[in-house]
Amino acid sequence: MAVEESYGKVIDAIRFGILSPQEIRKLSVAEIKTADTYDEDGAVIPSGLMDNRLGVLEPGQRCGTCGNTATKCPGHFGHIELAVPIIHVEFTKNIHDLLQAFCRNCGRILLDDKSISKAKAQSEEIKKLLGEIPDSFYRNLLDRAKSIMQCPHCGAKQYKIEFVKPTIFYEHTEKGVQRLTASMIRERFERIPDDDLRILGYDPEHARPEWMILQVLPVPPVYVRPSITLESGIRSEDDLTHKLVDVIRINERLKENLEAGAPTLIIQDLTELLEYHVTTYFNNESSGIPPARHRSGRALKTLSQRLKGKEGRFRTNLSGKRVDFSARTVISPDPNLDINEVGVPLEIAKKLSVPEKVTPWNIEEMRKLIINGPEKYPGALYLVRPDGKRVRLEFVIDREKIAESLEPGFIVERHLRDGDIVIFNRQPSLHRMSIMAHYVKVLPYKTFRLHLCVCPPYNADFDGDEMNLHVPQSEEAQTEARILMQVQDHILSPRFGGPIIGAIRDFITAAYLLTRKSTLLTKKEVCKLLMAAGYEGKIPEPAIKKPQELWTGKQIFSLFLPKDFSYSLKASICRNCDVCLREKCPYDAYVVIKNGELICGVIDKNSIGAEKSESILHRLIKDYGTEAARRFLNSISKLLTRFITMRGFSFSYEELNLSPEAKKKIREVISIAEKKVSEFTEQLRKGTLERLPGLTLEDSFEIYVMNELAKARTKAGDIADADLSMNNAGVIMTRSGARGSTINIGQMTACLGQQSVRGKRITRGYMNRALPHFKVGDASPKARGFVYSSYRDGLDPVEFFFHAMGGREGLVDTAVRTQQSGYMQRRLINAMEHLRVEYDGTVRNSTGDIIQFKYGEDGVDPAKSDHGKAVNVARLVDQIKLIDEGRKPASKEYIEKSLEKVKNQLTPLLLDELRTNLSRAKLSTKGADLAIRSTVEHYKRSLVEPGEAIGIVAAQSIGEPGTQMTLRTFHYAGVREMNVTIGLPRLIEIVDARREPSTPIMTIYLNEEYGKSREKATEVARRILHTTVEDVASEVFINPETGGIIIETDPAKMRERGVTMNDLVKVLEKQKYLVKVEDGRIFVDSKKSVDPKRLLNQISSMRIKGIPGIKRILVSEEEGRWIIRTDGSNLPKVLEVEGVDPTRTTTNNIQEIAETLGIEAARNALIREASSVLEEQGLDVDIRHIMLVADIMTATGEVRQIGRHGVSGEKASVLARAAFEITVPNIVEAAVRGETDNLKGVTENVIVGQFIPIGTGLVDIYMSAMPSKSSEVKSSGGS
Repeated sequence: MAVEESYGKVIDAIRFGILSPQEIRKLSVAEIKTADTYDEDGAVIPSGLMDNRLGVLEPGQRCGTCGNTATKCPGHFGHIELAVPIIHVEFTKNIHDLLQAFCRNCGRILLDDKSISKAKAQSEEIKKLLGEIPDSFYRNLLDRAKSIMQCPHCGAKQYKIEFVKPTIFYEHTEKGVQRLTASMIRERFERIPDDDLRILGYDPEHARPEWMILQVLPVPPVYVRPSITLESGIRSEDDLTHKLVDVIRINERLKENLEAGAPTLIIQDLTELLEYHVTTYFNNESSGIPPARHRSGRALKTLSQRLKGKEGRFRTNLSGKRVDFSARTVISPDPNLDINEVGVPLEIAKKLSVPEKVTPWNIEEMRKLIINGPEKYPGALYLVRPDGKRVRLEFVIDREKIAESLEPGFIVERHLRDGDIVIFNRQPSLHRMSIMAHYVKVLPYKTFRLHLCVCPPYNADFDGDEMNLHVPQSEEAQTEARILMQVQDHILSPRFGGPIIGAIRDFITAAYLLTRKSTLLTKKEVCKLLMAAGYEGKIPEPAIKKPQELWTGKQIFSLFLPKDFSYSLKASICRNCDVCLREKCPYDAYVVIKNGELICGVIDKNSIGAEKSESILHRLIKDYGTEAARRFLNSISKLLTRFITMRGFSFSYEELNLSPEAKKKIREVISIAEKKVSEFTEQLRKGTLERLPGLTLEDSFEIYVMNELAKARTKAGDIADADLSMNNAGVIMTRSGARGSTINIGQMTACLGQQSVRGKRITRGYMNRALPHFKVGDASPKARGFVYSSYRDGLDPVEFFFHAMGGREGLVDTAVRTQQSGYMQRRLINAMEHLRVEYDGTVRNSTGDIIQFKYGEDGVDPAKSDHGKAVNVARLVDQIKLIDEGRKPASKEYIEKSLEKVKNQLTPLLLDELRTNLSRAKLSTKGADLAIRSTVEHYKRSLVEPGEAIGIVAAQSIGEPGTQMTLRTFHYAGVREMNVTIGLPRLIEIVDARREPSTPIMTIYLNEEYGKSREKATEVARRILHTTVEDVASEVFINPETGGIIIETDPAKMRERGVTMNDLVKVLEKQKYLVKVEDGRIFVDSKKSVDPKRLLNQISSMRIKGIPGIKRILVSEEEGRWIIRTDGSNLPKVLEVEGVDPTRTTTNNIQEIAETLGIEAARNALIREASSVLEEQGLDVDIRHIMLVADIMTATGEVRQIGRHGVSGEKASVLARAAFEITVPNIVEAAVRGETDNLKGVTENVIVGQFIPIGTGLVDIYMSAMPSKSSEVKSSGGS
């Protein structure tokens, strides 16, 4: 039985260039002369735009060139001979440059021979050093050539060339302005020698400049512009065909007029019209001309529009393609499934198929499937014979006959059935756990069923979410999914090295209720629970034997823990007491497990919850593997589901009732707050309110009031919380971490609190008041959005309206945040997709440039790490200590000697940690050896594997939490006058590598002498703070008598800033002004006559002292030392100030750090800034991801942004750049330079449909077809 082997073609590289007119004619199969497409009978017109030689669309017809039918014909190009040369709109920038840089007479470059030879030598030198010549080098040469106005070779005078969009060039000669026609430009370009073009980086072999002027227009095959038949039977042509019809029509008219010798004016008009049509054919959004439109008024989509943007060819049809064998439906929960399974509706299982090869072992089964056919489950849809012929079983009448003829080697495409591997995905796919492999479980009804614990990685809920399911078709794809993508292997997230899959919502509530002290179960209940959980061991001894046998919930839970497992932690319900009583905790919040038995403590979110590191679940995965963790999760999910079903759990309206005492306390708290607010209002009216630095009196008042009301709301919430017991369903949920927070309960029971818009009270609405229900200027809490009611009691209409305003902001904020973080993630992934770990442990990009010498500086994969640590040494040593009790401790020398042996196998940090733990634990020699051996083994196991796509993982780990981050700038805690950008906008600012952050801030540390006393620190602060005349004056105004300036000084401000009258006078006299001082006033007159307004501005902004850019300062004490925080940044100048400690002083302006302290400092600053933004938001992201982003941003020695003007725009691959942003200019530039895309990265290989060289795609297997000698086979067989 011969099986035809098919080999996929491998594309090594793609070369870009411009086609010459001769090549276009050579490639063309027909010259297109007729503007019409079809005649009256619907037949194609020869030499028309639908000529049979270009390919055919109808199923029955054959191509006039290759004789194939529509399915096999690749399509062929035709061409149009243009009557006059036409400028190609996309090359106008290059044409303009060349016209200015080359002589109009002799065509040589406008550089003298000496400069030319110097430029050639320089370019060779640069190429030797860098491997490629940067664009800046060519740009400098071009600018030099443009500036020369006389040819150094023939002495001809050069003139200014003016370019008018889209395609018009004028030359300003002595005789006047002359328009350069395309023919004239082409003539000039033909004179340019190849060598001169190479100097400017052009590639004359593949892109001569005269080819940028079109003489022949290629006509794409019909597949590129298919015509469709509408329901009414009318043919509708493609936009490109419409455009080509216009081009041919005008071209033919122009030809006729030229032959007939028509007047120049007519020819000029027709040439311009042809130019317009050709220009809009290439780009219908060219500036300077109106777009070509359809009869309906819709602008046509021509070539450029087809390529660029989200809907263009690159992003829609090349970087991402449609797939077969996929299904999509709504998801619903099913706690009885395995976490590795997905419930697939029977209807879908019957539509999707899996190819299975017929073998002697499964032939009988396959015959049954064929007889069942497509309708009866389990059945089959297709049969594929060894010769490749497909039989659709739906249309076969006698399926028994086909089943009989079945032989090994056939392929049966059978229905999906239990145990098949499928890929399950939810969009948006923000990280790699958004697409995982599940095993099929075919179930009735119409929805995909999903285990609840697997919701967090998909970010799925069951309020109507839909998910996609894909069936891998080849053995290879199925194996890869099984090995790399199973759910159980993704319990640990690579973002932070902790579990992302775990118990959620009711599982946590049920775990708390089951394991609390008061839960006692009868034998019947115990048996029910253990049956549900699939437990097969013995029932333990009851905790209480008389009067009735009762078991505790803790006992039941313990049955599912490994017998040798010991651990302790604090539960979520922990009250954070000042002194922890550990096992004797009155709240039962200290969890202790000894030898697989839960001794004390309740199980809640901290023990088994999703996204909780250092939990019981986390420890089980790390110590016992993912299979044990999967079994544990499956069992306890079923156990807890059964328990909560038996016990029942609901949150009733009555449970929101507070006691009369609590209600009274809440009323008192709110009335105290009201009094405080009215006091502030009174102070504001009188003007005695203390103004906060840098804010107006009104803003200060608002901040005081906001703080007071926020305190009142928090107190009210606390009172309500204290009033409810731990038996209250709401409290159980919030304390155990199942759902919600104390604020939610406070708002339901006590009071809703202040509604805010943009972080302030609600003031907008009517004139000087928010709503007409209040008096003008009323600043009371109620009038500006304070809601006294709780949800339980209901809101009055005014409160409801204010609440809706606050709610609307939340919705808008979410929408904006999603969009912004989505774009940030797209940029991050695009910039880092091609980074991978090589076999030598380095991190490199697709061209082989080293980004990191060792990934994350320790080579540890965050996904395999133990919450970021390579090895959890303390835990390891504790475990060994349990089995090492009562032996003689090893000597210090022995430990040192043992550590010396493994010095090269561990990182210095790990060695130190081991040393500390071993000396503290006092293990025996055997125990110490075991600890060291285990550490080395764990470390090796946690190392990152070669080929790992760490770039993509890092981008996802930073991008995915972006959606959870807050927007807006916030006030600094405690430092109310400082505005700081935090959250998403700050993160975007960092990856954008902005020149100036939106809120530049410096933290200035002082040296020993100045850091100890406040006076000395203030002295330094005064030297730093930028002080102008305006800052120390109460008023600066024009003197009406002399036209000079009068400065009314403010003694308080002068004292505050440390400025004396003398300082002021000196500064003014230095500027050569006439200065006179009288009664605290300074009279300034200019010696020359100057416009008074200009003089006023000059003097107001005149610097007296301090550093430019430092607007405000704050001296505060931290850890017993005084430090200065500034609003504004100027690092180089601040470092020069006496008293400043230059080793610790820092700024949040990364570019400033790079310029002042160098690129390494900038890299560290990037890591520090990004980490602090994520930490502030409470997001756990492994430092290694942030390090990689910082490294790729600074790899070239300067800080580059992550985006089209930085990392992404400087990629080696043309296709990857074009697929990201600015598509057409990238392709044009590549064509002019004659670039080659070597297809070494990710995007470009996806586009050409090849394996990507990352992960499993990195592995190549080389094997010889024939072994040359038998001895070689033997030797290789043993290796």
